[in-house]
Amino acid sequence: MPLNGLLDIELRAPDPSALGDFWMRRGLGRTDDGVYGTADRPVQLTIAESDHRHLGEVHLSCETEQDLAEIAGRLGDLGIASITSGTTLSCTDPVHGHNVTVDVGEPPALRAVEPRPSNRPGHSGRLTERADAVATRAEPRAPRRLGHFVLGTPDLEASQRFYVDGLGFRVSDQILNGVATFLRCEADHHNLLLQPGPTAYLNHYAFELDDIDAVGAAGTAVLSERPDAHLIGIGRHTLGSNVFWYLTDPAGTAFEFFSDMDQIHDDEAWERDHGRRDWEGSDGPAGFSAWGPPEPPPEFFDPPDLPAIAAARAARGLA
Repeated sequence: MPLNGLLDIELRAPDPSALGDFWMRRGLGRTDDGVYGTADRPVQLTIAESDHRHLGEVHLSCETEQDLAEIAGRLGDLGIASITSGTTLSCTDPVHGHNVTVDVGEPPALRAVEPRPSNRPGHSGRLTERADAVATRAEPRAPRRLGHFVLGTPDLEASQRFYVDGLGFRVSDQILNGVATFLRCEADHHNLLLQPGPTAYLNHYAFELDDIDAVGAAGTAVLSERPDAHLIGIGRHTLGSNVFWYLTDPAGTAFEFFSDMDQIHDDEAWERDHGRRDWEGSDGPAGFSAWGPPEPPPEFFDPPDLPAIAAARAARGLA
């Protein structure tokens, strides 16, 4: 398939400096004015000023220039304008209004991390020493990469047409006849989730960490400076299978620390055995989590600032 990576996103917020400093304290580096990244991927977040929090841009990659031309053709068939300059295509999300850029290339590779020695029944991998998470008491490990983002949309059909039929995201799972749709552009179970919303907004964005200890340590560090940042976690999702902990950033946007997500390297096998299922009730892996909090709090799907976001969008002529 043409798309092969989620490269980075732009966040817009009333106080970009506070948001950037927050992520630098989490271990991201500042690679340029307003640009923050990880050790392997120096551009992961661009943070710019706005009168309300929202997503400003999504940056994706595809394999070839032919793929780029095919994306442009599909968008044109949907009546969505795009501009191609060299090996870059630009267009606008027709529901949310943010920019979408697709470049020919692929995400920078991530350095592999050796699993930390562990003990379990029938296997002793850590002998005569404490677990590393206990022994080192080091600073929390930094995020490895931006993994996905979640959009609330008042027009699910239009959003799915744009991201699936136009850009070429693949469907991994759906809930209740597509009320929520998990989409991927690389091997992760999802790089984008579309779910209903009373207005178009960024529900959350997510950074991958090495393992559950890294998720726990990073989340705990956030709470040490912002005790009211906790939203829900820690637990393991059913769809995607990843460990999660959701918190809020200084702009009020939810973000997720996650690890151990399902990886899909054979699209046909996934769709045959697992994917594109309409999960509900006891039919398969329904529910928010396999263990941990069974359901998120109301503010997870209904952030308190949604009326302000809706008003700001209306002032810009957006739904």
